[in-house]
Amino acid sequence: MVGGAEERARGGWAGVLVMVPVLLLIGGVVLDAFGPVPYGGLPLLSAAPLAACMVLTFRGAAITAVGACVVSVCVDVLVGRPLTALVVDLLDVAVISGIALWLKWVVQSQGQRFAAVRAVAEVAQRAVLPPPPARVGAVSVATRYECAYAEALIGGDFYAVRGSPFGVRALIGDVRGKGLPAVSTMAVATSAFREAAEQAATLRELAEYMERALVRFAADVGDQPDALERFATAVLVEVSEEEGRVRLYHRGHPPPYLIRGGRVTTLEPSVPGLPLGLGMPEGVGASGCDIFPFHQGDYLLLVTDGVTEARDRHGVFYEPRTRLADREFRTASEVVDTLAADVTDWTGGQRHDDMAIVVLTPLSARSPD
Repeated sequence: MVGGAEERARGGWAGVLVMVPVLLLIGGVVLDAFGPVPYGGLPLLSAAPLAACMVLTFRGAAITAVGACVVSVCVDVLVGRPLTALVVDLLDVAVISGIALWLKWVVQSQGQRFAAVRAVAEVAQRAVLPPPPARVGAVSVATRYECAYAEALIGGDFYAVRGSPFGVRALIGDVRGKGLPAVSTMAVATSAFREAAEQAATLRELAEYMERALVRFAADVGDQPDALERFATAVLVEVSEEEGRVRLYHRGHPPPYLIRGGRVTTLEPSVPGLPLGLGMPEGVGASGCDIFPFHQGDYLLLVTDGVTEARDRHGVFYEPRTRLADREFRTASEVVDTLAADVTDWTGGQRHDDMAIVVLTPLSARSPD
């Protein structure tokens, strides 16, 4: 109901705006023909094509421009102005109309090019970040990716979930930068994860495989200005279905949260690690692998800094531990939906960074989630 009311309100305002060029033309005619000051309506006649370019299509704006020129001539003839004044008035309206139409054509052309680039970026994002299945092994999975701006190209947040002989493995991370350069780095990081998730015996080995892949990629694009900045923060996860535990391996990324019985706990790393792809010698910058109990009814929440660094109008950071506490969740999807809506409400819809969310929860063998 609220959404329908908003749509009707926007439709009503659109109808009012469409009438602005017509009202300017009428006002220009009245002032020019009957006003106390000669040529008093000329500014309104010149403004009508400008307003039309803002609220109408190119064709509608062109018709308005022609109409303004015709009206200007007719008014001058009606009031008996000399030919010189008629020509000058016509040139004034015609020049302003031409500039307005040219600007509208430029904006439309840029919009079309932007739409084409955005379409390519979105296809690339879907290829790099295909939505994981709702269930991997005995773990329910829910994800969400939201750009900070509806008009923005894709950012650098990424995630992946994979089954392996060692348990269900998941990844969330953030590449420095945005746009197509970030896509290529994301592709390398997620491809390396998917390739090694089933072979690497430990999360540390898996991270080292990703590290080598990112370093090789940075060397391959070494002639590009941002080649030395192609690094990524990450948290790697391994859910052991038999042990009822979750293993976490941190590489410079915001820590996950464990939601259990209405309580939200930050799973801080025992040894912080450096981001992947910095080219450090093997073992340098590595963190320890932390183990936590993880049973049915628990939810592991993985986020990027688009969540933890979201601010309200007073500049206060969003805190999942307090905002999600004392809430009951039935599914992983419900956690994702609640968090995404709450962050939007916290920021008033004015987020400044992209947001990725991954939620994992153990299931019984028969649970359909």
